[in-house]
This record gives sequence, C-alpha cells and structure tokens, in this order.
Amino acid sequence: MLIGEVARRSGVSARMLRHYESLGLVHPSGRTGSGYREYSEEDIRRIFHIESLRALGLSLREVKRALDDADFTPSALVDDLIRRTRERIAAETELLTRLRRIHAADPAGWEDALQVVTLLQALGSKSADARQRAALASASSAFPGSSADEVPVPVEALVEAALGESDPNVAGALRWALARSGDGAPALLAEGIGSPVAAVRERAVRSLAVLPGGEAAGHLRDALAHPDPVVRGHAALAIGARGETDAVPALVDLLEEGRNDTDAADTLSVLASDTATADRIAHRLVERLARSTTRAPARGRLTQALAGILGTRASQALAELSHDTDRAVALTATYLLQLREAR
Repeated sequence: MLIGEVARRSGVSARMLRHYESLGLVHPSGRTGSGYREYSEEDIRRIFHIESLRALGLSLREVKRALDDADFTPSALVDDLIRRTRERIAAETELLTRLRRIHAADPAGWEDALQVVTLLQALGSKSADARQRAALASASSAFPGSSADEVPVPVEALVEAALGESDPNVAGALRWALARSGDGAPALLAEGIGSPVAAVRERAVRSLAVLPGGEAAGHLRDALAHPDPVVRGHAALAIGARGETDAVPALVDLLEEGRNDTDAADTLSVLASDTATADRIAHRLVERLARSTTRAPARGRLTQALAGILGTRASQALAELSHDTDRAVALTATYLLQLREAR
C-alpha cells in the first residue's frame, strides 16, 4: 500500500508519516520499482498503535520507547499518564477559578483586571506580610467612599484564603476583610464548618463570628449543635456576645473544659442582665457543679463564674458551696460571698 492510500485510511497525513519515518517510528516494509514507499499490513497496524498512544498524551519519544522497548511496562506508563493528567487538570482548574474570580470582580478595564490578579497572587504568596497587605487592601476597598481605582478581591478568594491561613496576624486581617466583603461570605464559611479538617472548621467559625447580619447569626446558631467542641465553643462566644441565651449550655461547656473559660465567664455575666436569665444561668452552673464526673479544676472555674451572675439563685449556690468538701471550692465561694455582701 502506497503512502497516499495509507494516509487516506489512517487519517495520518503523508507529511506526518514521513516525520514518523525520520524518527524511526515507522519503517515502510518495501519500495516499489519506481522507489515509492510501500507499507505492509503490519506497518499500518503500527501506525494505528502510534496514534492510539499519542491520543493518551504520550510524546513521540515516549511512543517509540513504548513500542520498541521489550522491558517497557504498560502499568508504569498508565501510572505516569494518570499523574500528569491530574496535574494538568489541577492547573486548568486553578486557572478557571482565577478567571471566574476576576470576572466576579467585574473589572471596568484591563488595569482593574490586573489589579485583581495582583491581589489574588499576593493572597497566595509565601510571604505572610504580602498576604496581610493584600487582605488589608481588599478590606479598604470595601469601605464606602473608597477610591474608585480600588477593586475588591472576590469574596470566594477571601474565604479560601481565610480557611487556609495559619498565621494569626494574616488570619485577623482576612477576617476583617470578610466582615466588609458584603454578601456571599456567610454561606461559604458555613460550608467550611463542614470540612473534615479540624483547623479549617475552626477558621471558618472564627471568621463567621465576626460577620454582621442575620445570615451569619443563623449559621452560628446551627454551629451550636456541631459535633466538634471547638466549633461549638467559638459559635457560643459569638452568639452570646450578640445577646442570645441559646449559647448558655455551650458556654458552660467551655468553663468545664477550660477552653476560653475567661471569655465564656464574661459572656455569661453579660447575658445575665435580668433576674430570670441570671437564675437560669446560675441553675445551669450548679447542675454542672453537682455532676459526679466534674473534676476539681472545672468545679473551681464553675464556682468562679458564679461571681458574675447576680441574683438570689447565684447567692444561694455560693452559700451552699462555701461548705463544699473541696476546700478550694469552699474558700472561693466564701470569698465571693464576702464580696457580694460588701457591695
């Protein structure tokens, strides 16, 4: 079969067939009397093999090795192709995400688009200072009356940066930027609370805690039932600071566990602004003190928390605790009672 016929049947151009021959991939089995290349059925089969391997993403050099090396293992080739394909997909996905974020910023011109690209690159920088500057720049652009030349970073990029940020200073700047980013952040951060990674869940709830508005508050209330005690604790502090008494059980948990216990006690004292609420909080603290599983250090923290709870129920609890078998608890309760009487 002559080269023209091979080209028609295989779909490979005559020029490419000659290129394959120059690389040693295909060797026509013979020549006609006029010197034209003549391909056998085996040659054509090899051409189809070459095209199939190229379709998998192999270079021509790799195709030649695959066909000619007796020690070549297809499994190793497929493993390498899977790895390279995943890397290519990851790179394309990253590019698509960046393009979507630039589009979401709605740049008015190329200068705006380039400014967004610069900020996005800075948010992904290895330098904590660069990341912090980018977060602060984004927060500044969200202020009413900010310069018209300033283009805000899309909220999706800020949320992604906040969920992945380990530096406390940068994380604080990102939370500040998110609090000024407008719509979209609460729902994205709520998704972060469902992450299988504990650190991401904590960053998500801490970022959500600084967001204003009812949507953020709703997600924080939902987080009070989260199985992760760290998530529940941060949600309770945030909800309690907004004056919501639903946070009381989780705040008492923080006292017992010794995590953010000072903040928890302060929040409980603020919530106990009326007699009925103060008595309910005091009752909850007394219940926890009475549990047989509550350890001595935790009983001390729970007793100290009663100091900030005004009302008859808290005073009664302190009077009872002044006779507690735990000497440290008894002394603390006695001291707190004396302070009350001196007021």
